[in-house]
Amino acid sequence: MPTPPYILSLREKIGHDMLWLSGATAVIQRESDGKFLLVRRSDNGMWTPITGIVDPGENPALTARREALEEAGVEIEVVALAQLKVDPPKTFENGDQCQFLDHTFYCRWVSGEAKVSDEESSQVRWVSLEEIQELCNERMRDRFDAAIDYQTGTRFGFEEVH
Repeated sequence: MPTPPYILSLREKIGHDMLWLSGATAVIQRESDGKFLLVRRSDNGMWTPITGIVDPGENPALTARREALEEAGVEIEVVALAQLKVDPPKTFENGDQCQFLDHTFYCRWVSGEAKVSDEESSQVRWVSLEEIQELCNERMRDRFDAAIDYQTGTRFGFEEVH
């Protein structure tokens, strides 16, 4: 995954120290058949919804739209903020540390043929809810659950993360 230039600049100043970052997740549903869009990440092979780092000054909902177009070539409508949750701290192979505040959005597919559109993904596919349970890890399934249940209001993850 390419690291955004502003993070590279910060890393020059702080080294591998912890960075607090905002992220956006777009749980995208195609209304015609009820299926959801998944991408297979190039860096670790995991199946996930569309995700990305929020650029400085960028609205996280716009991040979701931008990432959907960049990663899968699809235009989406952001319908609702479904969940706001702190992810566990992460240490990358190079020693960089970060922690994300993830904004999960329920989104509707508007147009575009879903396809691999950049180097961040190796595959793209539309899947049923049952397939999400099989393909995604618990953290990503939680994001899908929040998006599917968005009518009950935004979820705020209050559990402590260490």
